[in-house]
Amino acid sequence: MSGNYESVYQSALQDPEGYWARAAEDIHWYKKWDRVLDDTDAPYYRWYTGGEVNTCYNAVDLHVEHGRGDQAAIIYDSPITGTGRTLTYAELLEETALFAGVLAGNDIGRGDRVIIYMPMVPEALIAMLACARIGAIHSVVFGGFASNELAVRIDDCTPKAIVSASCGIEPGRVVEYKPLLDGAIGMASHKPAQCIVLQRPECEADLVAGRDQDWHDAMSVATPVDCVPVAATDPLYILYTSGTTGQPKGVVRDNGGHIVALKWTMKNIYGTGPGDVYWAASDVGWVVGHSYIVYAPLFNGSTTVLYEGKPVGTPDPGAFWRVISEHGVKVLFTAPTAFRAIKKEDPNGEYLKKYDLSQFECLYLAGERTDPDTLHWAEDKLNVPVIDHWWQTETGWSIAANCRGIEMLAIKEGSPSKPVPGWDLDVLGDDGGPVTPGDIGTLVVKLPLPPGSFPTLWNARERFFDAYLSQFDGYYNTSDAGMIDDEGYVYVMSRTDDIINVAGHRLSTGAIEEVLADHADVAECAVTGVQDALKGQAPLGFLVLNAGCDRPSEEITAEVVQMVRDRIGPVAAFKQAVVVRRLPKTRSGKILRGVMRKIADGEDWQMPATIDDPEVLDEITEALSSIGYPAP
Repeated sequence: MSGNYESVYQSALQDPEGYWARAAEDIHWYKKWDRVLDDTDAPYYRWYTGGEVNTCYNAVDLHVEHGRGDQAAIIYDSPITGTGRTLTYAELLEETALFAGVLAGNDIGRGDRVIIYMPMVPEALIAMLACARIGAIHSVVFGGFASNELAVRIDDCTPKAIVSASCGIEPGRVVEYKPLLDGAIGMASHKPAQCIVLQRPECEADLVAGRDQDWHDAMSVATPVDCVPVAATDPLYILYTSGTTGQPKGVVRDNGGHIVALKWTMKNIYGTGPGDVYWAASDVGWVVGHSYIVYAPLFNGSTTVLYEGKPVGTPDPGAFWRVISEHGVKVLFTAPTAFRAIKKEDPNGEYLKKYDLSQFECLYLAGERTDPDTLHWAEDKLNVPVIDHWWQTETGWSIAANCRGIEMLAIKEGSPSKPVPGWDLDVLGDDGGPVTPGDIGTLVVKLPLPPGSFPTLWNARERFFDAYLSQFDGYYNTSDAGMIDDEGYVYVMSRTDDIINVAGHRLSTGAIEEVLADHADVAECAVTGVQDALKGQAPLGFLVLNAGCDRPSEEITAEVVQMVRDRIGPVAAFKQAVVVRRLPKTRSGKILRGVMRKIADGEDWQMPATIDDPEVLDEITEALSSIGYPAP
């Protein structure tokens, strides 16, 4: 799979079946596939039909059998609890086989669902792998999610069991999970037969007799079990993502294509080999945690870092540098918002000087657009390539990225580089026709999607088609707006509903945010379109300032307004910005622009289930009120 980017990309584009058949030779199969790509039920394509695999075997057993059992598989680092732990591949195999025995002993087997509602502890990964080992389908729900949100997921996937913990730990507080879990089961129509609870020393939970089991007690009497071969097209997991109707969508990931694609990405996108230490600073509740904390590094025989902490405050803005230095991290993957938080608290990078990062090779960012200011700050401070890449919960891995394992392309600020081999990307207008290179439209992927992407939604075949395939015939609609320039570089500007119409001009909020972020005193920013009686919509900016900035807010807002006028022009009609202490975000770091817009417009809005801190919205409401929003 070596060669320059263009030749590899064209190979995958012109002969996708041949390309992905060759890639599939790199994983363990109990039975080879009958068809590489099954198009008999198009547009519901399937990869490797007839093949039999096991995800856990490819992630754990295979490495032990190849003599690498003593290598570290998981490095658990928890500055919040002041603890750490390293599991070798042999130790991970032992614990995973044993917990698979716990599940099997509770009559859980192939095709049964198990919800995992846990913090960032090794047992969460062990539970995921144990489900895969016996062919059960796991659905990880972010630990600490509200009871009603958990109840919706219980009713949708009807699990036989829920694996949880007594609590999660946040800076300065303990979050008790068990009352939330009990509340969710009380609300849900479906009642799981068992709950297996990991008791943490920070808070012990009361167990319900006849339903709840203590993790350690169950493990002490369990018998380890072997891997069960499953169909390549069998579901590995269900991961819920927010739906526009308020009903979450259960993204399904299969086994075969998932193993093939994710193992391929570790070498070709991330340039990471067996034994390398790889760190995705995310959470197992999100797709990044599934793909790049758990599965891809383990398929690859790498060492994955499991971090229970924050980029700042646990204990300081040097937290990431400590982990990289202490554990010999070669590649870090995190969200731009994490680096904005570090930059805000330590704009000059003083904490960075305390650590040896000589073995660190590359930083990857995804989750939100990487603004040029954050990109250049990270490049300057780290002196390594900083690679923006773009993907979604639905895709499971990158649509566009600078594939340094194939060929390191020139970095263009604001762009996640070019489409990854396997992704046939285009930009279409509202009429379904192609747009001129450099013009903004909807980013779409020509079907079939490559292996590892989602084949459907859980129990929602028609909804899958309606939400993703119906608008543009023959294409997957990413619902992201962007453009592709004349050199083939992709620019993801915003979600399609973040494109604002100012007096008939379509403007990207992301383009305006790039200008605001370039102001020396601005640590982080967001732009949303608000109602305007004359122009229909007008952009409104929200600014978070660097720590220690004591300049008057009025001066800074006036300066950013002028910057937008100078760089984008009067057409942007950008006339107002407000300084806020922080921006409302989801737990995965996405800024809640839509909620801010509704508050400014005086519309009804609901508290998002995924919000990191609900109190931020009170601060946003107060700040908007100070500048006259919502308008009378």
